Amino acid sequence: MKRNILSQMMAWNRRKVRKPLVLMGARQVGKTWLLNEFAQTAYRGNAVYVNLMKMRMLRDQLEGGDITPKSVLEKIGIALDVEIVPGKTLLLLDEIQESSNVLTSLKFFNEDMPELAIVAAGSLLGLAVGRAGGARSLPNGENPNEPRGSFPVGKVNLLDVHPLDFPEFVRAIGKNRLADRIESGDPSSLSPYAPELAEMLKRYLLVGGMPEAVNVYADTGNMRSVRDVQSEILSAYDADFVKHAPLSMLPKIRLLWNAIPSQLAKENKKFIYSALKTGARAREYESALQWLDDAGMVRQVYRVGTPRLPLKSYRDFSAFRLYMHDVGLLGAMSDLPPSAVLEGNDLFTNFKGALAEQYVLQELTVNGFEPCYWTNDAGNAEVEFVIQGETGVCPVEVKAGINTQAKSLKVYRELFSPPFAFRTSLAAANDGPVVKDIPLYVFGPAAKRLCRA
Repeated sequence: MKRNILSQMMAWNRRKVRKPLVLMGARQVGKTWLLNEFAQTAYRGNAVYVNLMKMRMLRDQLEGGDITPKSVLEKIGIALDVEIVPGKTLLLLDEIQESSNVLTSLKFFNEDMPELAIVAAGSLLGLAVGRAGGARSLPNGENPNEPRGSFPVGKVNLLDVHPLDFPEFVRAIGKNRLADRIESGDPSSLSPYAPELAEMLKRYLLVGGMPEAVNVYADTGNMRSVRDVQSEILSAYDADFVKHAPLSMLPKIRLLWNAIPSQLAKENKKFIYSALKTGARAREYESALQWLDDAGMVRQVYRVGTPRLPLKSYRDFSAFRLYMHDVGLLGAMSDLPPSAVLEGNDLFTNFKGALAEQYVLQELTVNGFEPCYWTNDAGNAEVEFVIQGETGVCPVEVKAGINTQAKSLKVYRELFSPPFAFRTSLAAANDGPVVKDIPLYVFGPAAKRLCRA
């Protein structure tokens, strides 16, 4: 398996001035694999690996007393009988969320021993960022069982780890050259392979990008086995809710999480709190929703009524759509039967096109966009996503199957005259002067090429 984020890790390693690197992301998106692969690629295995969940005795030693770099390295060296040499050895700290002391010590490694290369990873680290007052703040919902301020905000470099995107999936099933063409972002070069890519995309929508699910599919091609893996992942997430969430917040977290498929199945996908429970109000669920967001398990896409630069400044925080972080898990949670992969293009139209929208959101996110969605004030026109490019804000109309009729896109263009307007579907590519028809299977790289050129 090849992960594109490895190139970003290699770029970090080449910096003359660098901070400890922290990999953030939901559980089971492949962070541990990345640690070990990076160690082999960049340091030829000259690395010391510490798993703070499994190595309980070492964790307890690190939790007590001095957290200066010298003390931390001495304790690790004695426990593992290894020598850690700054400038030569790579230190890997996995499941770092299990030790607030070690997490805090990264600040001192940055200040006092910057020559030591450190890469850390852990699930639910976004919660620690929130408690420390970072970008992913947790309003009104800090976990009382965790110390505030343990995350060394500003003293580490952060990288978000996402599930495999579609090109990575194509590469994982042995189609390296086709993956290269997709990543080039040139739809015209893929026209001869359109039927094959459409079939691969169907399978990706069912398998998703969780590494274990992709590996099982690549090895067996058995969709039922993939569903078993996805069910295990969903069960593990529920166990995380119980283990890590404040007890008072747990029922609300579960309600929000389990409501995502039904909310996305609506014609109007705006998240409605009253659909969770009669009389439910936003303020009752804000902290629970932020918990899921900080854990990396959901994506909130906010409405904009006036899509101008900078796009973030025009977000309407009272209106949003809630998506999961992986399209395969969305299908599994929705009990979408694996046989649907054989039923023409029905897969793209299930749940009012929710799978296609979830897929496009993931492709936009992994390519560096933070999309919003647009509706007019009358509520009779909407565009699934709007993204910020170098020359302005561009709308993205997601169409299921081969249908490219886009009345709302026409309304949007008449109102705002965007530099580009994207339609993405299974239809053939068409490079118009303003409206760009881009096949779903190449949409993310193509949008990046056109908007970030």
